[in-house]
Amino acid sequence: MDPLSSVLSLLKLRSYTSGGFDIGGDFSIEFKHYDGIKCYVLVSGECWLEVEGIPNPMRIVAGDCFMLFSGTKFRLASDLSLPPVDALSLFRPPLDGAIATINGGGTSFGLGGHFALSGDSSILLNGMPPVIHLSGQQERAAMRWSLEKMMEELRNPQPGGSLVVEHLAQMMLVQALRLHLAEAPRGGTGWFLALADQQISAAIAAIHSEPARRWTLQQLAERANMSRSAFAFRFKEIVGVSPMDYLTRWRMLVAADRLANSGDTISAISLSLGYESESAFSTAFKRVMGLSPRLYGQRRTTLGIPCGRESDSSQFPLVASAEEDKLAAPSPLIQKTLSTFRI
Repeated sequence: MDPLSSVLSLLKLRSYTSGGFDIGGDFSIEFKHYDGIKCYVLVSGECWLEVEGIPNPMRIVAGDCFMLFSGTKFRLASDLSLPPVDALSLFRPPLDGAIATINGGGTSFGLGGHFALSGDSSILLNGMPPVIHLSGQQERAAMRWSLEKMMEELRNPQPGGSLVVEHLAQMMLVQALRLHLAEAPRGGTGWFLALADQQISAAIAAIHSEPARRWTLQQLAERANMSRSAFAFRFKEIVGVSPMDYLTRWRMLVAADRLANSGDTISAISLSLGYESESAFSTAFKRVMGLSPRLYGQRRTTLGIPCGRESDSSQFPLVASAEEDKLAAPSPLIQKTLSTFRI
């Protein structure tokens, strides 16, 4: 499984709502604060997109796609001088698999979804810009099939249609993330942007596919087809942490997911991730996640609440400590803020 797929699988990406809107006449619709990701494509018409905290509104035209990551409120409007109307007063629940018609429709038609993420969503969200705007030319090349199928399902409901629409919305989101990765300026720092680097992404893919393997720096450098010293420098320059730090943190995220969502014992999880003793694994887990594995699993399964450092939005679990099996005191890297490790 490639790195992006493995992260989205770990986060249990699902469509919270998916569907369309058909708006007629002038409009100014305000959407309140939200969790997760929102992804929309404007099929016809045009409007302004205004996002809280961004000084300049964006002009959205037919074919454009935009993704929202910050959770802050935003507004879609034909005229920004119009007073905003709360979206909840216009879009009546349930919204899944339906087209909401406002003012008779006919002016602007859009499709999209609101995606919920389980686990530590900071893996994907932190470091992303508040909004990503993709032009219509890009959208038509990569997303036409998903759009056409989604419109067909929404306009002509069939048995199982809601599930089809949900999966199509997920496909649109992944395609939009791919387009952003292809168009993102070089020189950025973080896990997500590192996927655009063929050599570094090969090493990341190796870590994600075999987290239990006793990787050495030399072996990962060979996967990247680079010398050991050049690889170590470039990896840290692009990703923001060393390769071995990244390996440790990815192992702990996989372990955290299994503790919360499987019946596996701590001993089984530790062995499956390359640790020869449960004690060494537990010490590493607590150092990284802020709680012992046992307490982490109990809080996740019984209370359903975030645990340890992942509940603190200023920390990011893929910022790692010292090399994976050492039981030394936490390195200063653990204390760095999420902004240090930008996706």
